[in-house]
Amino acid sequence: MPSKRKTSATKEEAKPALVPKLRFPEFQAKRGWEIRALGDLATFSSGGTPSKDVPEYWNGHIPWISASSMYDTNICDSGHKVTTAAIGNGTRIAKAGSLLILTRGSMLFNRVPMGIASIDVAFNQDVRALTIDDEICNCFLMWQLISQESRIPINETGIGAGKIDTDDLRRLPVTIPPLLEQQKIAECLSSLDELIGAHGRKLDALKTHKKGLMQQLFPREGETQPRLRFPEFQNAGAWEMKSLGKIAENLDNRRVPITSSSRKAGEVPYYGASGIVDYVEGFIFDEDLLCVSEDGANLVARTYPIAFSISGKTWVNNHAHVLRFEHACTQKFVEVYLNSIKLDDYLTGMAQPKLNKAMLDRIPIPHPKVPEQHRIASCLSSLDALIAAETQKHAALQRHKRGLMQQLFPSPEEVEA
Repeated sequence: MPSKRKTSATKEEAKPALVPKLRFPEFQAKRGWEIRALGDLATFSSGGTPSKDVPEYWNGHIPWISASSMYDTNICDSGHKVTTAAIGNGTRIAKAGSLLILTRGSMLFNRVPMGIASIDVAFNQDVRALTIDDEICNCFLMWQLISQESRIPINETGIGAGKIDTDDLRRLPVTIPPLLEQQKIAECLSSLDELIGAHGRKLDALKTHKKGLMQQLFPREGETQPRLRFPEFQNAGAWEMKSLGKIAENLDNRRVPITSSSRKAGEVPYYGASGIVDYVEGFIFDEDLLCVSEDGANLVARTYPIAFSISGKTWVNNHAHVLRFEHACTQKFVEVYLNSIKLDDYLTGMAQPKLNKAMLDRIPIPHPKVPEQHRIASCLSSLDALIAAETQKHAALQRHKRGLMQQLFPSPEEVEA
């Protein structure tokens, strides 16, 4: 008859090992991961804000970190620095290598920003600093928390902001492999994050270049010629200014809105003020056209383009104007120009900005001859294609990173289940 000791060992052997779905070859034969409470692996510190009325606390050399300093895994300089006199008088120091986690703010409902302090910093009351035990790689811990941030409880403060309770963070279960495996995972994800960051900076540089180029390729207000002109058009004379209603045919009377309950699902894009909102059966347009937002906060915020081209079989509701142009280059030229200027003087409505047809028709458009329009449109279209390609690469890398993290970290719930 087997002893109780052997029976216990047999049960232990039958228990599923806590291992990730994807593991580096050199660690596949290693022991399973442990489950630990975050509070057992780190010491938590709360921050604060030294009195703004005491000048000797400010204009020092120690970076002061607040919610605005934290974005994803990046910790930026808030622009404020405190002195050593401020330490203990409203703020604390987080040593280099500490894990900083934002624990209060509206952005918590979308993500939980956190990052590793590269130098000693001071931090305010919206941030918690975790001093990590030597047995734990701080970057590994950060990436695991990011990969499973949906398990971090976010509480509503009552003023539209989220809050993470420190005790909830301390109780949060995390999975811990041997130190060498932690370091390998951290290096892998940090390298991928650096690559994503490089692509992001390249994308930002392209967008900045396009913005600056458009400012040079179009005349400034009160001027009749652009500052930058292609060589073959430098002696072509001044540009005309024409109202949009004079160079485009308005097709608004053909728009047909469909309520969400009445739409039949299909393959035809259904456009609203900011682009595609659904796909439906049937179509009302089948050509190259330009849509311009008619209403919505985006007319002021400009988070998305307010002018966008549509092509082929499409359906447009009554929240976007529909314009037809004689030449494709003119359409592209007008699209880029409308997206580069402010339209505040042509908007009506306070709570809900609106660009009605009469005001749309009045917008003055710089209008060179068609060959120059074509040259400018081709240049900007090539740049748009490059930006679109880089945007897709950047998004693909981000998706790859999210998928990789899901494979590299086992969830405690998998074993508990």
